[in-house]
Parts: sequence; C-alpha cells; structure tokens
Amino acid sequence: MSTLIQPLDVVAIRKDFPLLSRVLHGKPVIYLDSAVSGQMPVQVIERMAHYEREEHTNVHRGVSTLSQEATDHYEAAREKVRKFIGAGSVKEIVWTRGTTEAINLVAQTFGRMVVKEGDEILLSAMEHHANIVPWQMLAQEKGATIKVIPMTDAGELILESLDELITERTKLVGVVHVSNVLGTVNPVKEIIARAHAKGVPVLVDGAQAVPHLQVDVKDLDADFYAFSGHKLSGPTGIGVLYGKLAHLEAMPPWHGGGNMIRSVSWEKTTYMAAPGKFEAGTPPIAAAIGLGVAIDYLTGLGLDRIAAYEHELLVYATERLSAIPGLRILGQAKEKASVISFVVEGIHPHDMGSLLDGEGVVVRAGHHCAQPVMTRFNVPATTRASFAYFNTREDVDVLVSAVQKAIELFS
Repeated sequence: MSTLIQPLDVVAIRKDFPLLSRVLHGKPVIYLDSAVSGQMPVQVIERMAHYEREEHTNVHRGVSTLSQEATDHYEAAREKVRKFIGAGSVKEIVWTRGTTEAINLVAQTFGRMVVKEGDEILLSAMEHHANIVPWQMLAQEKGATIKVIPMTDAGELILESLDELITERTKLVGVVHVSNVLGTVNPVKEIIARAHAKGVPVLVDGAQAVPHLQVDVKDLDADFYAFSGHKLSGPTGIGVLYGKLAHLEAMPPWHGGGNMIRSVSWEKTTYMAAPGKFEAGTPPIAAAIGLGVAIDYLTGLGLDRIAAYEHELLVYATERLSAIPGLRILGQAKEKASVISFVVEGIHPHDMGSLLDGEGVVVRAGHHCAQPVMTRFNVPATTRASFAYFNTREDVDVLVSAVQKAIELFS
C-alpha cells in the first residue's frame, strides 16, 4: 500500500533563501536557473561563515583543538556524502572542485591505465562538455576513438544501439544521469548493467541528478559517479567523485603535494590510500562543511517530496509554455527532471534571455556547454528555465507572461 507524500511548505522554504527577496530591475527576482547553480539556503551560508569566524584553520595536520575540530567537521561532511549517495565506505568519496575536475581525474588516471591505441570510449549524444572534452583529450593522446550513443527526436537514448556500440575495444562508457539541456533522466542502471555484461566500466555524470533524484551508487552499480556541490544547494568550488574502492586503489595520484603522502625523500615518495592520495594540498574546508549542511537541508525536506513537487511544476510549466505559438521545447522524454529548454521562432535565445532578465526572470541562454546537443536539434542555442523546490506556479506564470511580452515586442 503506497503512502501519501506530504507536500512541501514552499512558503516557509522560500524564507530560507535570501536571494529570493532581492529586487532586480524594479521587479522581484524569479530564479529559474538552478540547473546552472542552485541557491544556497541561509543555513548553509551561516554554517560556512561560522567556520570562517570561529574554526578557521587547516585539517589533518595539526594537534591543536581548532585543527582537530575542523578535521572532525570536514570528515563528517564526507560521511554525509557517503550516506547521501549510498556508498559503502568514506574511502570511496573523493573531494574535488566539481564534476568537471572529478571526470578529468578519472580520465587522467583510470583512463590512462586502461585506454590504449585503437581502443574506444563510448559517450552519449547528450553529454555536457565536461564529459566529452577530457575523453577527447585522452583519445587524442592514446590514439583511441570516441563513439556516441544516439538519441531520438524526443531526447531519449537509443539503448538498442548498445549491443553494437559496446565491443571488445570499448574501455569505458560515460553517460549523463540527467541531461542539463533536455532534462532527460537516463536509465543509467540499465546502461551500466549492459556495459558490465561485456566487462566495461561506467562513469556517470550525476551533476543534474543529485538535486532531483535519490541516488544509490551501489544499487546503480556505477564504477564512478561525479557531482558538484553548487547544483545541490551548496557552495561552488566543491565536488565529489565516487569510485569503487578497487578502482581507486589501483589508480595513481593525479596531483602531487602535501596531505596526499605517507613519506617523502629525495629518492622516493609513498602515497596515502584512497581517498587521501587524490586530495593534494589544502582542501576547500568551508565548502565541504557547507555541502554537508546542504545535504542535511535537502534530506530534511525529503528528496521524494522534492521530486514530486518539482514534477508538478514541470508539468504545469510545460503545458503553459507549449501553448505559446511559435515556441518549441527541446526534449519530450517520458522521464524528465524539472528543466525546460526552448526556442521561439524569430527570437534569438540570447535576446530572449535579456528580455526575461528585464522582467526579473533569471534563466540561462546559450548552448549550455552541450554544443553537440544543439547540433543534434539544429539550433544554435536555447533559453533554459530550470525549476527547484523553492519555485512556485506564480514563478511559472511570470515566466510565461515575460515570454509573451518578448514575442509581442519582436512582432
């Protein structure tokens, strides 16, 4: 028997976000750009400020009370991440600067180990540049080839192509969990299972998934899973690479320096075990602590409640925008997160974005670091509205009104 999901108290939630009270161009801010950066609740902001005021020192190296306190809070945040994504051990949680650095880390360590001349790397047609460029760099270095999982006009991957695309030369599959342009939620568990059936490891770009979905890396059986703090109502400059411990133990360090060593002599350096060997230098301590608080905040709200509410917003916004003549939404997948990219006939997305900004509506306009997706749909760019748990139907109404106003202006 299914239980009824209790609705979010969005009025109360909105009070936690200082930016939502700001006035822009004489109008209240309508923030519809969470796919690029989620807003931080005041609880995260204040906790990071508390660290800077009362606890600021380095971690792992000191015997002072301050250093021990900072280390405890920093490592407690790692444990929160482990629990949040269902990892088996904190040894599998590597701090990075974000999704981009996490993917580069895998490409330049694991990738260099397994990819040889003539090998293949398989990516999906809807990848962000962060999950394309590092593999292209590696392929060029090694003499390997990039292959692509195609997608339909609806923005869904053609999974039937995997049987042909995954060959004995395929050394890694990289796939985005949720498309930052189309909102498509990819069936990554099935993709991973099909890749593993042929002995191929899989890296998942989860940057757009973790704010909207309950992720369990053990259930997915992902070899690597990467995401960023700032998509998750946390700070910038912090991200996470999850890797199966066996992989991390086999991978060499990427950066060298302090904090990642066991011993150093002029003759030889020995390294810490994972995750320490991947975390050279002073880490983003305040950001890690802040991300831990952001996870507490979202967990307190309930990801199931967040997902249900954001789906309602997505359906409402899709219906209202689709009714506007000349407006086309890219991506009509059956499983979607709360992202809508659209184009309007006769109006460049950059012009649309500027006009919406004049109405206080914050959206993103451009290729969204996914130029192959733009090419696939034969558009130079899109306007993208992305909705979070603090948005309302009234926000959608303002967006629709502003789009209609822009169309009238251009006509």
